[in-house]
Order: sequence, then C-alpha cells, then structure tokens
Amino acid sequence: MDLKNGQLVVDNWIKEHGVRYFNELTNMAQLTEEVGEVARIIARRYGEQSEKESDKNKDLGEELADVVFVVLCLANQTGIDLQAAFDAKMDVKTKRDHNRHHNNQKLK
Repeated sequence: MDLKNGQLVVDNWIKEHGVRYFNELTNMAQLTEEVGEVARIIARRYGEQSEKESDKNKDLGEELADVVFVVLCLANQTGIDLQAAFDAKMDVKTKRDHNRHHNNQKLK
C-alpha cells in the first residue's frame, strides 16, 4: 500500500466507522500518545530499562501502525498529499545526505 492509497483507506474507514475525524489538535495529542507507546516499548525492549511483565506482550508493529494511522488522519484533514510530500522529502534527503553519511566516520 502506498501512502496515497493509505490516505484513501483511512478516509473511507473514518466515513464508515468513525463518524468524523477528531479535530487536528485532538489528533496531534493522539499522535503524541501513540509515539509515547512506541518509545516505551523500544526503551524497555531495546534500551537499558528493564521490561515490565505487562509490557512483554506489547506489539511494536501494532503501535507503529497506530502512529501511521494518526499521521494519515492528520494529512487527510489538513489537505496534505502525503505521498507527494514523502517523495519530495526522499529526493531532498538523497541529494543532501548521500555523501554526508558515506563520509561520516561514526558510521563506519
């Protein structure tokens, strides 16, 4: 699924199951909450914090999908073509960062 289709899938889901989009501020708060859940899993599973028993069954993929869902909602309700924005960003990063990363001694 590309981002453009993802935006359509989310928009159709909202229309069929969600009644309407939450406002942008509410979705921003939701995004922050979802990113926090991703951070908690990564900090405990891959970082130095010990993983609580209640966190061991948390699905990182599911939490990342929650982040993507809310990002797609925000793009839809603010009129952003996320595929076009992402493609443009990848072009900028490719031009800007190719040699920078290859020449970074910390990455060798």
